[in-house]
Amino acid sequence: MQSSPAESSDANAWRAARQGVMAVMARAESTELDAILARLGPLPAASNLKPPEVGLVMLRGRTGGDGAPFNLGEATVARAAVRLEGGAAGFAYRLGRDLKAARAAAILDALWQDEARRAAVEEALAAVRARLADEAATVRAETAATKVDFFTLVRGED
Repeated sequence: MQSSPAESSDANAWRAARQGVMAVMARAESTELDAILARLGPLPAASNLKPPEVGLVMLRGRTGGDGAPFNLGEATVARAAVRLEGGAAGFAYRLGRDLKAARAAAILDALWQDEARRAAVEEALAAVRARLADEAATVRAETAATKVDFFTLVRGED
């Protein structure tokens, strides 16, 4: 049985929203994640689906941005997978070795999936989103300051 386009569209929108939330949590500071969990308490009990662990992922690049792919190197990541008392499973990957932050992000992912808590999680993440947007604007401004405009000088025939 196939799903209708509307159902597929809803699933894609939900998936995109979850990816956005997971991306914010991956870039949040550990202290921000702890503060958000404290703000959302009391929390349901969370059990590990797998113990939080540190590992490596291969970073891939492309020549010229769209050319042949190549292995750039490896990056250290912490990952966590939890299941909340209500049954929701949460997952998180974060650059670095901070297992506590990875587990906190996984708990927040599981809480976000609960329709009753989603708005509270989104509201709590607003400050992190604002900080990340400010940092991105600063980087854009610093990059724009180094922009060089090249132009072509056309020489006429003498």
